[in-house]
Amino acid sequence: MSVFAEAVRERIRRARARLEAALEAEDAYGADLAREELDDALRLAAEHSISTKPPEDEVSER
Repeated sequence: MSVFAEAVRERIRRARARLEAALEAEDAYGADLAREELDDALRLAAEHSISTKPPEDEVSER
C-alpha cells in the first residue's frame, strides 16, 4: 500500500471519528465541518482509485 493511499485512509478514519463525536455531542457546527472533511477525503480517494472500505477489524469493532 502506498504512503499516499494510507494517508488518505487515515484522513477518512479521522473525519469519520470526528463526525461521530460531533453527532453524539449534538454539535451541529462540528458535524458540518466533519462532513465537509469526510466528503473531501472521500472525493480524493475516489479520484485516485483508493478503496475506502474499512478493514475487517474496524468493521467488527462497531
